[in-house]
Amino acid sequence: MNSSLDITLQIVITVIAGIAAQVIAEFVQVPGIVFLLLIGILLGPSVLGWLHPDQLGVGLEVMVSLLVAIILFEGGFNLQLRELGRVSDSLRNLVTVGTLITMIGGGMAAHWLSEFPWSIAFLYGALVVVTGPVVINSLLRHVKVDRQVATLLEGEGVFIDPLGAILAVVVLNVLLTDDPNPLSIGGDLLIRIGIGGGIGAIGGGLMGVVLKRAKFLSEDLKNLVVLAGLWGFFGLAQTIRSEAGLMATVVSGIVLRALALPEERLLKRFKGQLTILATSVLFILLSADLSIAGILALGWGGLFTVLALMVIVRPFSILLCTWNSDLNWRQKVFLSWIAPRGIIAASVASLFAILLTQRGINGGDSIKALVFLTIILTVVLQSISAQAIANLLQITSKESTGIVIVGCNRLSLLIARLFLERGEPVSLIDTDPDAFPEVLDSNIKTFVSSALDTEVLEKAGLASSGTFLALTNNGEVNAVVAQRAVEEFAPPRVLAVFPGDAQGTALPKVQQAFSTHLLVKTWNEYLTKGDIKLGETTLREEGLEFQKAHLRALIEAGSVLPLLLERDAKQSTLGSHRSFQVFPAEADWQISDRLIYLLYDPKPKLLKLLSGSSQLRLTLEELPEIEEIPLLESASGRE
Repeated sequence: MNSSLDITLQIVITVIAGIAAQVIAEFVQVPGIVFLLLIGILLGPSVLGWLHPDQLGVGLEVMVSLLVAIILFEGGFNLQLRELGRVSDSLRNLVTVGTLITMIGGGMAAHWLSEFPWSIAFLYGALVVVTGPVVINSLLRHVKVDRQVATLLEGEGVFIDPLGAILAVVVLNVLLTDDPNPLSIGGDLLIRIGIGGGIGAIGGGLMGVVLKRAKFLSEDLKNLVVLAGLWGFFGLAQTIRSEAGLMATVVSGIVLRALALPEERLLKRFKGQLTILATSVLFILLSADLSIAGILALGWGGLFTVLALMVIVRPFSILLCTWNSDLNWRQKVFLSWIAPRGIIAASVASLFAILLTQRGINGGDSIKALVFLTIILTVVLQSISAQAIANLLQITSKESTGIVIVGCNRLSLLIARLFLERGEPVSLIDTDPDAFPEVLDSNIKTFVSSALDTEVLEKAGLASSGTFLALTNNGEVNAVVAQRAVEEFAPPRVLAVFPGDAQGTALPKVQQAFSTHLLVKTWNEYLTKGDIKLGETTLREEGLEFQKAHLRALIEAGSVLPLLLERDAKQSTLGSHRSFQVFPAEADWQISDRLIYLLYDPKPKLLKLLSGSSQLRLTLEELPEIEEIPLLESASGRE
């Protein structure tokens, strides 16, 4: 068989296997890296023998370098700098102090438990300081934790990858040098970081200026310009100093995102697709090149080394690095458990194994096997358990509280009051200063500005709020600001009042609020005239279908407007609670749900004047119009 055909088939099998692994992972809702590792090992020489990465020769190293550059650029481009500001101290500690703790702790574990020589043990410690944006982002896509924890994990993964790779190279150079000088070692580390950071910052800035001013470029071509640019920065930095290219790609991505390009959404989608392909190819190839016999040869010492890294070194690092932070103990426990190793550790370990063998230094294959064992155990165990632990600790994003409401009117003020009575923070945003009443609860944060301004949304607390609600009189405006909230902050629940035909097409992550045919202006008029009652009802197991049909009929008739839904949250050993959320139009009603609603109740003018209902504060009550179900009563009468 022709050698070129052999290589072609190797690449074809790799791509097919990688995408198949991603499809399976998406179907079963687990991070894709789990199946990438399993399928890669299965196809490699140790099992089926369909894939032989060694046939690619030096091409494998070239592919790894270029694809890793894409992955790190995408990681930097996805970082939200304003969110990093909320965890900046902890993040700084993790990528500095935490890196040293992991390297020293990992090295000690490898020496004492796996019986590695000190030099090889600390090289292992340097290799496993990295976590990686690919594995972290894949995990967080399936495990929805609160934004502060997610931001810290994402930031750590992006910044520590290039730093860890550079640190590993420096440690390797020390290992290969007969008489290492501490000053030259520190200088070498800073030079690589400085060269990469400088080239990335300047290159990213220039590329941003070009993309903004080159109006003649099509959107598709702009995406390719970015791809060519990031590879150019990577190649230039690598030429000047090895491994400086990784830092250049991360910094260029961060700078380009900070410039707020008009085509940012399309660029993110393009780079996201490239990253999925790059991750799929890399993990299949690198895991296929793994020797199962080499892992088994590590024995119990290798297993105990990885476990020590997971349950002793990582928690100790988190404890020290977040000591004075505002993170609570539940968040710290989750951070202590989540630190999956990824593509950088795998690729650099593979390269180091070759270099050590070429220099005649024993331990290259062992260190590669131990790094891959670390990757397998951290990825599989943490991916499978992350959701359960997040639920147990009650730090999922769905449990975030508070609401940011766009549009100040009688309806939004009522919803704000109900959230405040629950003890949840509330923010109101409107462009019209006259929309806010003269007397307003001091606990409500108010902003006279556009909700399209991300700084205003940040000040309103959307980064940590559980709900965003767009409730102006203009449905199109609601749709636009809701989509902006999704893109910039991705809160757990985003709802808006907008035309029904927009659902599921242009607004896939935005839920319609209350009802599919709501006219905000109409219900505000009802509230102004006092033609409203505020009611509550609980869905009961007995007669549930009759109750649901009765409510739906009143909603369709425009007599009832469902506002809020209180539902039992998942219980844990730490206790249970009821979630409180804005009622979505397509809500799946469940037994024991508590529904808070408005009932249209027009009264004769004389009766309203006598009762003074238009001046009274609406109070929650069970209303007979809802509780007395005609169909259920007639069915009971026939019995």
